[in-house]
Amino acid sequence: MSFSQGISGLGVAAANLDVIGNNIANSGTVGYKSAAATFQDVYAGSRVGLGASVSGVVQNFTQGVTQTSSRPLDVAILNGDGFYRLASASGEVMYSRNGQFTKDKDGYIVNASGLRLTGYGVNASGGISGGTPTAIQIPTGGMAPKATTSVQAEFNLDSREAVPTKTPFNANDSDTFNYSNAIGPVYDSLGNPHDLAVYFVKSATPANTWNVYGTMDGATMNGGAALTTATFDTNGNLTAPAGGTLTLPVQTYTTGAAPATMTVDLSGTTQRGATNGMRALAQDGYTSGELTSYSINPDGTITGKFSNEQTQLLGQVVLSSFANPNGLEPKGENMWAETLASGQALTGTPGEGTKLGSLESGALESSNVDLTSELVNLIVAQRNYQANAQTVKTQDQVMQTLMNIR
Repeated sequence: MSFSQGISGLGVAAANLDVIGNNIANSGTVGYKSAAATFQDVYAGSRVGLGASVSGVVQNFTQGVTQTSSRPLDVAILNGDGFYRLASASGEVMYSRNGQFTKDKDGYIVNASGLRLTGYGVNASGGISGGTPTAIQIPTGGMAPKATTSVQAEFNLDSREAVPTKTPFNANDSDTFNYSNAIGPVYDSLGNPHDLAVYFVKSATPANTWNVYGTMDGATMNGGAALTTATFDTNGNLTAPAGGTLTLPVQTYTTGAAPATMTVDLSGTTQRGATNGMRALAQDGYTSGELTSYSINPDGTITGKFSNEQTQLLGQVVLSSFANPNGLEPKGENMWAETLASGQALTGTPGEGTKLGSLESGALESSNVDLTSELVNLIVAQRNYQANAQTVKTQDQVMQTLMNIR
């Protein structure tokens, strides 16, 4: 006669209640994965079992429901088994499904425990560097200015215009040109803006030609001479200058900026029987700017928006997956550590259709605990505990009966 069966039953029932209680307690924890206790019978050289024991606790790594958030650094993993790869300042690596991140004073993206989100940085050419993942750092400094080297401008020049009778060209006298438009501002190497404008003067001969003049900050360029002659065919398409590109004289500035050479691409400009006007304008320079916002894209790339209306790639988040996620060691605070049982981390970039999954900024993955199921499991576990307690009570009564035999 033994109490071991009932006592072991009480132990496993209590362990099951602990697991269920932990699930219920974490039903609101972002990124939490529910767990279930597994049991095994115990035999020791006898056909009559000696009870039960806990064989392990397995976690359910299915994805939780995605909920929206207003924070750009709240990120959810969608349709994949990836984990965020986090590193401490000393280099210890942990993994998590909790996408609640903030930016610390040094610009690192961190979780609530201060561990840094890892990924790839940006190389000198502005692309993703790749290689070994490192802590992602949002730049705290501003974007440096870029001098304008190319302007793309597309116009229509009205073929019905008459040749001006007043000469020579004078930017301050509209009777000496047919049409003008600003194609700036353009920027010097220090980020200072400068006003660039072009003027079109229809020529009598040869037919279908226009002389193009320019001013920079109100001063006539090229000593007042035409910068180029724009020639059109009988269908109104631009045939000269070659490739539609004209090179402006070297610009020197009084701001202390470096001298600059600029090209103006007029390809696509036409001469047709419609009102003079601009159809497209773009240029490759910009002034300095401060970071105003940033967002994480589905492929993990982080895009920053600056006050100079420019965007810039700031880095890329990586994700890791494991051959056996249940082999991961729970470390608390929504994190796991790699073990021999889990297998080595397989790290790569996220994206739609990948095994790792894609990312959604401004969203969070809820706990995957099913409260209804857990409450039912709680009732069953309670009944199991009561039944095992009854076994112990019965064994005690039998023992008491034996003790009373005289």
